[in-house]
Amino acid sequence: MAAYRTLRIGVIGDFEATRRSHLATNAALRHAAERLAADLEVCWLPTSSLMESTDQKELEACDGLWASPGSPYQSMEGALRAIRFARERNWPFVGT
Repeated sequence: MAAYRTLRIGVIGDFEATRRSHLATNAALRHAAERLAADLEVCWLPTSSLMESTDQKELEACDGLWASPGSPYQSMEGALRAIRFARERNWPFVGT
């Protein structure tokens, strides 16, 4: 199966390179994309940025969303707004 376009996955969370769970999230997404022969763009979405007026456009630009492990988030309200976006629009979503 050949990739027909790049899949963009938005990870709702505050990326920290020292967190094993964050590195594992990236690795899991890359592994799945390789298995599907899909091009992939992983975009971490800092929770504080999801409180801004442009947050919906940033979320709409993603083919799917993943709520990252490793709370507390910098902005729990920002994380919940992104999760609500996915739930109310039936957007592909994974919560861990």
